[in-house]
Amino acid sequence: MATSNAELDYEFLPYLRVYKNGHVERLLGTDSIPPGTDSQTEVTSKDISNIIPDSEVYVRIYLPKISNNSENEKFPLVIYFHGGGFCMFTPSSSHYHNYLNALVSESRVIAVSVHYRRPPEYPVPIAYEDSWQALQWVFSHCNGDGPEPWLNERANFTRVFLSGDSAGANIAHNVAMAAGSVEPGLMVDILGVALVHPYFWGSDPIGSESLYPDKKVHLDRMWPFACPSSPDNNDPRINPVAEGAPGLMTLGCRRVLICVAEKDILKDRGWAYYHALGRSGWMGVVEIRETQQEDHVFHLNDLNYQKAQDLIKDLAHFFNREMPHFL
Repeated sequence: MATSNAELDYEFLPYLRVYKNGHVERLLGTDSIPPGTDSQTEVTSKDISNIIPDSEVYVRIYLPKISNNSENEKFPLVIYFHGGGFCMFTPSSSHYHNYLNALVSESRVIAVSVHYRRPPEYPVPIAYEDSWQALQWVFSHCNGDGPEPWLNERANFTRVFLSGDSAGANIAHNVAMAAGSVEPGLMVDILGVALVHPYFWGSDPIGSESLYPDKKVHLDRMWPFACPSSPDNNDPRINPVAEGAPGLMTLGCRRVLICVAEKDILKDRGWAYYHALGRSGWMGVVEIRETQQEDHVFHLNDLNYQKAQDLIKDLAHFFNREMPHFL
């Protein structure tokens, strides 16, 4: 739809513009790379639509290179939620497609990258609902009789992880919280959750947040924009450690890895989540890694950068190491 003659309704720079004719012009993450076999990593990907009928929700599945001695191998399964303030990027955006190729190659996992519907056309909680339904679709393959052969034949459903960065890490947390409160339970247990630079926020600044006034203005606006039905930045979905928020002890997994970056305004929220989870009574193991001298989602900008590769190696180790027997 042409926007040249359309009247601007409002804009949320540098992210998007909304026109009075209903058109949304996204300004970031609009490029698209088709699925296929990546020449560098030899990871193969494909898109599956109709995850939720009559919607734009789809998943992009990534399969590591299959060698002669791994013809029957099953791989840990990572369900990934992309970032972008809930309203930008897709699994086909170059940042995320290239990152998932690198992560799958290094980790030797099968990954399912979820495209959820985004604000402002589809405000939160639709992103959470779509992500939950995508999880159910993935889990429908656990007995080897689902609609997607790669998941039937290659996914190890005893080693399932959720992961995401920024808003995607927020979604991973909220999906894990929902998994922990489901009765009588999911058909598959979630082993772990890896949160990379998670987007948590709150009404009152903590730590060093006041040192970043420009970034704070954007973040103060982000949740009310994404979730106009509940715009309070202390909504427990965006501030899981807010007073009165549901206890983290019900988080539906056994392991959590939190990755933060020293110069990221969201860093202190990641640390607060780490400490709150550790003292909540949750019966799992939580770890945190802080990358020095780096900012929010730095790793997506240059996958050849040593610190980006170190982060990917940390995630690969998390997905592949065994749990202690007493847990």
